[in-house]
Amino acid sequence: MRAMILAAGLGKRLRPLTERLPKALVEVGGKPLIEHHIEKLAAAGIRELVINVSWLGEQLEHRLGQGARLGVDIRWSREPEPLETGGGIRQALALLGSQPFALISADVWSDYDYGCLPRTLKDGACAHLILVPNPPHHPMGDYRLTTDGWVRSAEAGQPSLTFSGIAVVAPALVQGFPAGATFPLRDALAAALVDDSVSGEVHSGRWSDVGTPQRLAALRAVLGA
Repeated sequence: MRAMILAAGLGKRLRPLTERLPKALVEVGGKPLIEHHIEKLAAAGIRELVINVSWLGEQLEHRLGQGARLGVDIRWSREPEPLETGGGIRQALALLGSQPFALISADVWSDYDYGCLPRTLKDGACAHLILVPNPPHHPMGDYRLTTDGWVRSAEAGQPSLTFSGIAVVAPALVQGFPAGATFPLRDALAAALVDDSVSGEVHSGRWSDVGTPQRLAALRAVLGA
């Protein structure tokens, strides 16, 4: 299995820190966020990686190169302007191949075992989402999960969960969108939910969305700066 790490975002909510540093290179626990993901993927035997870059992407390429230092092979998908999450995946399909791949948002941290990812995609599904209990900053959540493991849109009055930024995706999820289009992953998922083709699971372990200075500080307090 290959993996794609989403690292092309502008990191607006982390400014001024991200005015000169891409969010994926922000350090927690003594290393950049993205290196935590790469090390976990490599340990799980997932060593063929695609990373999309845009804002300050040359810093990421300089830091990581082709991945030899971390025991992986990195291919770079360069976006002159960020294509958002879905558009970035669509742009990178030629590098990812025809098989399902792991998808990781660079700006999250968790203790989820990436070694489980190759076994998650159900027959007939075009995506498998790792969901987490709703954090305080996102109390309404994103989706709900049926008792048999299928993801549905969140509904008022129904228990909901938050998408962790970790998934397994089949190329079919985004192939219907034009190459070069700018769109969020949630748009592609919304269409797939109608066809009952998105499965999911709940991760109840540690997870953090490093989206603001406050959440970054909280994670650093846990892991050490």
